[in-house]
Amino acid sequence: MKKHSIIGIIPAGGKATRISPLPLSKELYPVGFRGDDDIEINNQSNNQNHLRPKVVSHYLLERMQLAGIDKAYFILRSGKWDIPAYFGDGEMLSMSLGYLIMSLPYGVPFTLDSAYPFVKDGVVALGFPDILFEPKDAFFKILKRLENSNADVVLGLFPTDKPQKAGMVDFDDAGKVRSIIEKPPESDLRFMWGIAVWKPEFTKFLHEYLIGIKEDINLPNLPEIPIGNVIQAAISKGLQVEAEAFEHGSYLDIGTPDDLMTAVRGFADGFE
Repeated sequence: MKKHSIIGIIPAGGKATRISPLPLSKELYPVGFRGDDDIEINNQSNNQNHLRPKVVSHYLLERMQLAGIDKAYFILRSGKWDIPAYFGDGEMLSMSLGYLIMSLPYGVPFTLDSAYPFVKDGVVALGFPDILFEPKDAFFKILKRLENSNADVVLGLFPTDKPQKAGMVDFDDAGKVRSIIEKPPESDLRFMWGIAVWKPEFTKFLHEYLIGIKEDINLPNLPEIPIGNVIQAAISKGLQVEAEAFEHGSYLDIGTPDDLMTAVRGFADGFE
């Protein structure tokens, strides 16, 4: 694979209606704790004294940084200025962070396309800032697969028993993705996709696909389009989409009250 810079893109344009009202953007909801890197911690007692709240999107940025991704853009809707106020230029994570404003409110594909001028020549790493997932090295593994294969897109897959909340993935034994089924009421499929990386070919496809939609459809009445639908369209057009399944992985969306409660309780006693 031709070497390209790797750029993280993080869609953060949602309104968190399922867990509203909130006094802050949901991407900054505290889930667990972190150590204060500026203070040397010598024992467990000091650990407790120097814990700091850890916001949910911090976990995503850490996993990107672990994979060697040192630059990322948050894509915001107007008003979510607490996110750049909190993370600033990314120094706390040894990353370079930038902030873009989404243009059209019709779902994740349009939000991602707001970054097109800034990422069109790079490898893109997509992650969602209200998600907690394992393993920590998931981005490293899917980037390695992208580099060592002919794939245009590599999806990171996680087991789930809630297909109605996810984009379920049908793939063969070699990891080639046959189809993505968005939020089926029931499914025999075991894995959903949760993160992705792709080459400039898919960035271009996404951009041109949305141009076609904007030309053909009355935008004010357009329902939100899942990004999985665009990936499925890319498969139909001949782009190569592969999957890396994390058999023992986990994926938790804090965007619903029950999963938010699970996350807060699960991370209450520790920090990473």
